[in-house]
Amino acid sequence: MAATPGYAYASVIPARASVVHLAGACPLDADGTIVPVGDFAGQATKCIENMLVALDAAGATISDIAYTRVLVASSKNDDLGMVWAVVRDAFAGHEVPSTLFGVAALGFENQLVEIEAVAGIAE
Repeated sequence: MAATPGYAYASVIPARASVVHLAGACPLDADGTIVPVGDFAGQATKCIENMLVALDAAGATISDIAYTRVLVASSKNDDLGMVWAVVRDAFAGHEVPSTLFGVAALGFENQLVEIEAVAGIAE
């Protein structure tokens, strides 16, 4: 049996479900500013907040998410672990397949975190 790392190894979106592909949620404030600069956990929290807004606009909730991809602009395991802890806590008991990447850079100046997601809304 595989280890239980705090995420699922697979998920299924039911037949006749609407599939929602979310663009990467960035740590952008309402005015388009990256916040908080230099704070991995704070940026992960802001990404989750922005992801929840996008999910709501699509008629979905965090419990509808079937997959996430978490991008962190760092090669340090401590930084990746800090971001993963925020994501894991935001999902509470809803463990979904997820991939955590350390990357060289992200799209906005001072951006440290981005979270992509796919959700399935059962009809």
